[in-house]
Amino acid sequence: MRKISFFIISIIFIFAIFSNSSAETFSIGENTSAVGTIKYHVIQKGESLIELARQNALGYNEIVDANPEFDPFVPTVGSKIIIPKFWILPDRPEKFQGILINLSEMRLFYFYKKGNINFLSTFPIGIGDDNLETPMGKFKISHKVINPSWYVPESIRKERPELPAVVPPGPENPLGTHAMRLSGTSYLIHGTNRPWAVGRKVTHGCIRLYPEDIPKLFEIVPIGTEVLITRQPVKVGKIGDEVYVEVHLDEQLKEFDYLGTAINLLAKKGLLKYVDTFKLYNVIKQKNGIPTSVTVKNKEPQVITSDPWL
Repeated sequence: MRKISFFIISIIFIFAIFSNSSAETFSIGENTSAVGTIKYHVIQKGESLIELARQNALGYNEIVDANPEFDPFVPTVGSKIIIPKFWILPDRPEKFQGILINLSEMRLFYFYKKGNINFLSTFPIGIGDDNLETPMGKFKISHKVINPSWYVPESIRKERPELPAVVPPGPENPLGTHAMRLSGTSYLIHGTNRPWAVGRKVTHGCIRLYPEDIPKLFEIVPIGTEVLITRQPVKVGKIGDEVYVEVHLDEQLKEFDYLGTAINLLAKKGLLKYVDTFKLYNVIKQKNGIPTSVTVKNKEPQVITSDPWL
């Protein structure tokens, strides 16, 4: 687990004001398997990876995993970092319309249609802590509330007895400005008064978005929208002649077979014969969350087997 000073992160976000951060929206076709592009940024004096994540609509986990050699609070001025705004789309039911949340990468994907055009909007999220996991399964958006009051659960009041029974709307409300309930549960998709929580496992099971993102999602998602919550630490896709693999370290999945899962996914999609064995091993070993080409260049048949060092 990453050990981060919540105090330091909070101070950074108190003094950082972002007006341009927003979700990424794409028009997609039936065969689209990836969206976005990798970008780069040269660190300027006073910048941190934490604020750069928010400026670029990324979660803390995404920018740190993509740049593990840098201190997230004080990266070296003049260093070139990766802005990983490139995503393989998660596996989902055919013609799926609705919200898909991939807990492994802490990202929300909303698939929807306007007229005859299919769109995808994607947002970084914060999710449940290790002992308070966000539930997986199928749900629907049953209620939507602007300026929600927070009715503090008894379990939280036992941890923090100083809290009132109800926290009214305002800057002290951890639900932020908008909330959407998952049907049949007490869990919400909501905003936050602690933006540093996006891209981290710090909630009691709810799903948090940046304050500037939740109104956008709230506006475009109707009541009744299907919500599918999954764990997909390994994703594969093909763009043109290139096969890509994206791998996220999911600490919740103990003894998970990343390589075996990648091989099975590639075989299922008919892509295994195009894959370079050593490139695939390297992507699995790094687990940096960046879609990476594993395409073989020499057209010779490849034999891929599990490797115990991974």
